[in-house]
Amino acid sequence: MEVRNIMTKTVATINPEDSVERAAQMMKEYNIGSIPVCRGEEVVGIITDRDITLRSSATGENVHQQKVREVMTSNPVVGTPDMDITDATRIMSERQIRRLPIVENKRVVGILALGDMAVEPNFANEAESALSSISTPATPKIQ
Repeated sequence: MEVRNIMTKTVATINPEDSVERAAQMMKEYNIGSIPVCRGEEVVGIITDRDITLRSSATGENVHQQKVREVMTSNPVVGTPDMDITDATRIMSERQIRRLPIVENKRVVGILALGDMAVEPNFANEAESALSSISTPATPKIQ
């Protein structure tokens, strides 16, 4: 089955010059954990709730002034609508990502999340396998 059959087709995007505060507000508004960062229609990065936490909040940055480009992941891994879901799952697992922007002609046309696969009966096992690879626990250095 192709990614286009289960991807989320409505995608919120943000500009690299927008504030980190705006990104967080959008995540809250749309109840999402990541937003593709686009210059025009071209994907140039992705910002996640984890990026905001570790690269902004935890370092005491001013989210009103800090730009998305300062905390986003540049050159994100992307997929295509005609990609096989098994290939997309493998990429997500190998790269340890939970959401894969789907791009066609350099333009975001969707996003594939592990949740999209988990609700598809034929792909629940792939989603579970990918999640188990992505969610390898780290041992915290607590003193």
